[in-house]
Amino acid sequence: MQLALRDNNQGPYFSRVLEYGRTEERLTDEHITQIKSKAILMSLKLADKFYNKHKMHLLEQAGHDVIGVVSLGLIALTGQKPAGSVALLQTPDGVLKCFQKGWSMLTVVSKHMHGSDKSLYGDINPLLLEKISTPPDTEEWLGWQDYQSALQDHRSQEATKVLLETFYAKTELDPLFSLGLESVLAEAVLYRIMFDDAKVREDMKKRLRKIELNEQWFSTESIKNHTERALSQLPEILADAIRRDLGKHFYQELLRTLKFAKKYRELALSDASPEKLERYEQKHGLQSVLLGWQDTIDF
Repeated sequence: MQLALRDNNQGPYFSRVLEYGRTEERLTDEHITQIKSKAILMSLKLADKFYNKHKMHLLEQAGHDVIGVVSLGLIALTGQKPAGSVALLQTPDGVLKCFQKGWSMLTVVSKHMHGSDKSLYGDINPLLLEKISTPPDTEEWLGWQDYQSALQDHRSQEATKVLLETFYAKTELDPLFSLGLESVLAEAVLYRIMFDDAKVREDMKKRLRKIELNEQWFSTESIKNHTERALSQLPEILADAIRRDLGKHFYQELLRTLKFAKKYRELALSDASPEKLERYEQKHGLQSVLLGWQDTIDF
């Protein structure tokens, strides 16, 4: 495995730190050789576990994995501060600490990713590791950005799980029909508005016929208040994260769905056929997403 020393604004962070250390005379050639040797040894161990260390192209792939994962851990542990990064790499187990940190980070965010359960790399998603893995002399390394994207998705999945456990009678959604955090929250808020804070069941359309819709519900301020009431049942840190993740039109779109529900109820009570109700639903769904509306068949 080679670790190219290059422009410190390009390439994987591990390589950039070594270049910084050499340029700023914080690392001698002997230091750099020692750090490289540790990374090479780690590549051999990785290749022995997941690849085949006797095949050169697979050993090279393991080297690329190590560079990417160490880069990830180095950023996390030192905050992309080159001086601190150099100091960490100079410690006896600095390279190992960075690799372990990066590997742990990838393990966490791989939890909900499709394909992680059959991964060659244990608990790490293979497509994610492929994005992080990098040759030492690549022009541009986007591994940190790819990790941040995966982390955001992971946090959204974890938040969705808590929403299901808190507000839904059924705590697992069919992944084919799950539309994400915002939709899960919207359905919970809409259901709680109409049915006295009940836990969500797949019966919204049927129950809608049996209630009266309060005109006081039909304002963004009212919907915002109901949303805050729901979020107040969650841990504060999680509730704040969900608020930041909501689209800027969340309340307006939920009000639109509530108005649609009112018309749907009127149509249902007029003995409209299931086919007519379905056409009405499809027509409005094509115009704009009915945020929070249950996509179930009403018999």
